[in-house]
Amino acid sequence: MKPNSMIRIAAVLMLLFLSPPVSWSALPVAIEGQELPTLAPMLQRVTPAVVNIATQGRVVERSPLLDDPFFRRFFDIPEQRRERRTQGLGSGVIIDSERGYILTNNHVIANADVIMVTLQDERQFEARLVGTDPDTDIAVLQVEADNLTAVAAADSDRLQVGDFVVAIGNPFGLGQTVTSGIVSALGRSGLGIESYEDFIQTDASINPGNSGGALVNLRGDLVGINTAIIGPGGGSIGISFAIPINMAKKIMEQLIEYGEVRRGRLGVSAQDLTPELAQGFGIGQRKGAVITQIVKGSAADKAGLKVGDVLVAVNNRPLRNTLDLRNVIGLLPVGSKLKMEVIRQGRRHTITAIIAVPEVRRLEGGKLSPRLEGAVLSDIGRDSPYFGRVEGVLVAGVALRSPAGQAGLRKGDIILGVNDTQITDLNMLERALQSTSGRLWLNLLRGDSEFYFVLR
Repeated sequence: MKPNSMIRIAAVLMLLFLSPPVSWSALPVAIEGQELPTLAPMLQRVTPAVVNIATQGRVVERSPLLDDPFFRRFFDIPEQRRERRTQGLGSGVIIDSERGYILTNNHVIANADVIMVTLQDERQFEARLVGTDPDTDIAVLQVEADNLTAVAAADSDRLQVGDFVVAIGNPFGLGQTVTSGIVSALGRSGLGIESYEDFIQTDASINPGNSGGALVNLRGDLVGINTAIIGPGGGSIGISFAIPINMAKKIMEQLIEYGEVRRGRLGVSAQDLTPELAQGFGIGQRKGAVITQIVKGSAADKAGLKVGDVLVAVNNRPLRNTLDLRNVIGLLPVGSKLKMEVIRQGRRHTITAIIAVPEVRRLEGGKLSPRLEGAVLSDIGRDSPYFGRVEGVLVAGVALRSPAGQAGLRKGDIILGVNDTQITDLNMLERALQSTSGRLWLNLLRGDSEFYFVLR
């Protein structure tokens, strides 16, 4: 468009808004042959695919003291539970119109007994929960309905900072609402919102109730699932986050097939590559993950990875840090091939590993510390209700008259930390205890209560 034409259009628009009130029907649809920009045609196609979700559920409220069997026994207090009814509002996106599959957030439907879905045409259906993955905050619902509209998915890996996006959802229960903005940043992680984070950051307004709704590009293709915000009082200040649709689709496929996410294991521990480490290795690479430990017999061990290898790319995707590595591995199902580019002694190598089923190790606590004598410790297996929700070490059994039993450890406890070190598995617990002397502080999870525990 020529500069003079732009000036004339701007002048006409100013006159329209400064002149006496007129009916909206009098506004022109074009100026000098140029149509006024509008998102309306795209939204007319997309908004029928975004649904409102209302939930009803219940939560059990218990005092941390009443969770302690010693406390109840000493004061002769019977086990008491108080249930509280809950209600929630959120959004969802129809991703498959033939089978009625809807993507939303796990936190939208958590603890729900009844999930009601309302379409744009005001039809209501009770949804079936297909599966949920708290680690990525993704859930899949299904409704039996005809004439559904689904939204097409884009390739979220092709998003760029500055791309225009539109958020659609049900903020504060007001009903379907549309806001717009740009992609402010990509690959946001380390926020502590979810276990696996690779967020799209946008300044499109997202508020409570928008969770699970659609983030689309100007073509109306789905690029993300709106999930979280950072802002005082729970309101939007222009810092909002969405799960990339490529990540959400991988989780959705496993939830539909298995009802859960079956994550595999590579079997390495790693740390971020720093400029100091890069200089020490004599490489020009500034981003990546340095392997610090390899589990014997693991997929990494069988593939030939070595301690000191610098992982710089996985499946043709450059690695920035260990969080990137964790995200990639956490989204791959068991049996997937992992093509890794590593720098070893200044040379680049390509190594392929097959993601393996995580092995649940068990270990006698006394082999780690005399103060844990009598406890049987293990990684958290699939049969545990904490699997996929909590990282730590499970107390699989305790002999009552043993040092661990007399100290108060109980079967089912989860060890989350030792002194100031966070624990994710048995390997990390072994390393933490090897470097610990004197008083031993355990950060324990028992039921829904988290507390510190001292072993003298």
